[in-house]
Amino acid sequence: MSQGHETRDRPTKGDARRGRGDRTGFTTGANAAAAATAATLGLIEGRVPESVDCLLPNGQRVVFAICQGQVAGELAQAVSIKDAGDDPDATQGAHLTALVRRLPGGAGAVLLRGGAGVGVVTRPGLGLEVGSAAINPVPRRNIAENVRAAGAALLAAGDGLEVTIAVPGGEAMARKTLNARLGILGGISILGTTGIVRPYSTAAFRAALVQAVRVAAFQGQTTVVFTTGGRTEKGAMAALPGLAEVCFVQMGDFVKAAFTSAIKLRMRHLIVGAMVGKLTKMAQGLAVTHAWRAPLDRDLIAAVAAEVGAPPELVAQIRVAATARFAAERLEALGLAVPLHRVLALRALESLRRCYPGPYRLTLLACDFAGQPLVSVGDDADG
Repeated sequence: MSQGHETRDRPTKGDARRGRGDRTGFTTGANAAAAATAATLGLIEGRVPESVDCLLPNGQRVVFAICQGQVAGELAQAVSIKDAGDDPDATQGAHLTALVRRLPGGAGAVLLRGGAGVGVVTRPGLGLEVGSAAINPVPRRNIAENVRAAGAALLAAGDGLEVTIAVPGGEAMARKTLNARLGILGGISILGTTGIVRPYSTAAFRAALVQAVRVAAFQGQTTVVFTTGGRTEKGAMAALPGLAEVCFVQMGDFVKAAFTSAIKLRMRHLIVGAMVGKLTKMAQGLAVTHAWRAPLDRDLIAAVAAEVGAPPELVAQIRVAATARFAAERLEALGLAVPLHRVLALRALESLRRCYPGPYRLTLLACDFAGQPLVSVGDDADG
């Protein structure tokens, strides 16, 4: 899922957990830095503190609670438990664990490693060396900065520090993300460009989307399949079995981010899988298709319904209906589902080409509510 952001384990629309609070939380990178700071202080002071004041990448200073502190000779351990606030994050409650080892004669070096539960990068395109721990550049710098500040006396004396970040249960947490598809195996990523997690962060999702396209491009893929969710992705995968899994990227509501990243990375063929509501929003030319960004154009979908032969009384009902699904279900009952989806897809295709010009081929897969493609339009489409 961008700057290395994991795809978050978000609740579904019918889930009671969808109540959207606005309490912010902290990233895995911020918690890792706090744990590493506490463990370093443990080496210096002979005891791991119960809380530490830690500098975030955005310049804020925050006090983090610390637990499971231990010191044994040249090795200290500390744990900071992640609180993602009101964001439904897959890593909520993760125990970010830092093991800090003093390196006599280490010449003031701070070495950062990944331990159990932290993923390993196995593919290019993530901005990290293949074979390295999936600790993103900003958290790397932030962890090192905090450790250097806490261990200044020890480092000035000519010793070094080896910091290993581990996440018990991280491999299981990673199964709720798209890390494996991005080539991050064996655990979660250590992330965070600011240190703060904002509830339902659109920035995090966009960043994950862009990174997924980068991974596909760095693997030599020239086709990317953007889908609006899990069902459309599953349907697109079944319809396009010849494409590698890395080609399939869930763009959610972020049409502009998807297209601009693919064009920038010179993808040659863009395929979009979407259901009737998102098709309508794309036909409207919206850069973000979420309901809160702009209302559904009921006149547009009513006009399409009339064009494919819906009776006038039904067209009038569609014009005042709350959702595009109403039109799709009513026209399906009349045997007009395929014509409806074809015309909507053609209008979306025209809108996308106008909004995002470039030397690429474009195909749209118009899907039913199970995510199965009903019709394809555009380049190389069979109709």
